[in-house]
Amino acid sequence: MDQLLRWLWREEFWIPPGNHWKDMEMKEGEGHFPLPRHLIYTLPLALIFIAIRYIFERVIAIPLSKVLGVKDRIWIRAASIPKLEAFYKQHSQQPSQSEVVGLGKQCGLSQRKIQTWFRHRRNQDRPSSTKKFCEASWRFFFYLTSFTAGLGSLIDTPWFWDQSECWRGYPKQPVSEAHYWYYMLEMSFYLSLLLSISVDVKRKDFKEQVVHHIATIILIGFSYIANYVRVGTLVMLVHDSADIILEVGKMLHYALWAKTCDVLFVLFALVFLVTRLYVFPSSTLIVSMQFYEPFFGYYFFNALLFVLQLLHIYWAYLILRMVYRFAFMGKIEGDVRSDEESPVDDNEEEEEDGGECSWEQRKDAINSRLASLANNCVLNNLTNQTNRNSRLPKTR
Repeated sequence: MDQLLRWLWREEFWIPPGNHWKDMEMKEGEGHFPLPRHLIYTLPLALIFIAIRYIFERVIAIPLSKVLGVKDRIWIRAASIPKLEAFYKQHSQQPSQSEVVGLGKQCGLSQRKIQTWFRHRRNQDRPSSTKKFCEASWRFFFYLTSFTAGLGSLIDTPWFWDQSECWRGYPKQPVSEAHYWYYMLEMSFYLSLLLSISVDVKRKDFKEQVVHHIATIILIGFSYIANYVRVGTLVMLVHDSADIILEVGKMLHYALWAKTCDVLFVLFALVFLVTRLYVFPSSTLIVSMQFYEPFFGYYFFNALLFVLQLLHIYWAYLILRMVYRFAFMGKIEGDVRSDEESPVDDNEEEEEDGGECSWEQRKDAINSRLASLANNCVLNNLTNQTNRNSRLPKTR
């Protein structure tokens, strides 16, 4: 095992030709030299992040949701039927037609009642708007704090204004205390998201999110060990800039601030497309080739970046599709990127629009429909009376 690790960590694999690991050792006062054992600290930090999030959501996020007017939808609770409950938990939440027929025979219920029960039961498990607001507010708080601190630590560095400085003098580049903690906290945060992803809101791009978190953690860890810290700090800063707008847009979406969400969506689309599709690939792939010939570590690093770029292209497609809808329909359906949890069938949408709302909402809807029918009846009578009067002269 020790021989395998030594072979994998050979100099010619991870640093440019003509350089050695000994050349990268720092003297006291010059800064940190990246070592693999530093990454061990990210696991306890991730657990601390989870604890801080738990406190943040209950002390800050929930009161803030009430101030902004976030309201949870009231769903009809499914009746207590043990056989259906056991099937729901052990087999499937959406039974097929043949399974519905079999369950109907076992419980002595019609197929319609079986299907209605499963719709009600699925709606019970839907996360509330408050839960989704709390999740978005926690991410917004971290991204805003991380972006502000990262920008403050990078704005005076030469590679912030000239990306070629990321590779000039590599790999003999010291790592400052601020950038060390920037790396540790970013990796710990994404590790905490990966650990809590099973209890977070499950969205339509759940698989893409898992791939994104894993690729991000591997990318941050490898770039730190190989001392790609300068370019790594820029990549993290670029990602945080768009995520801030995304999360605050989600928060206001749950609070039903439609006009503000439209403005934030346009701003988010511009920032995302510019930073993720232009700044991100140009600062990592193009500039680095001006200093060194490609080596294995270079290919491995850019392979991980390419995985992230594929996800960026996928999300950019979703954003452009929403831009098209916004331009021609004047309305954004849903939240930016992936706010909906899972696709809903037509029957379930009918249930959500009618049968699942509270009695007050149903009463208002009925009253509005009755008023509309009454107005139509009056208009029809007036129209018919006018037509009869206009035909009288011709008859005479």
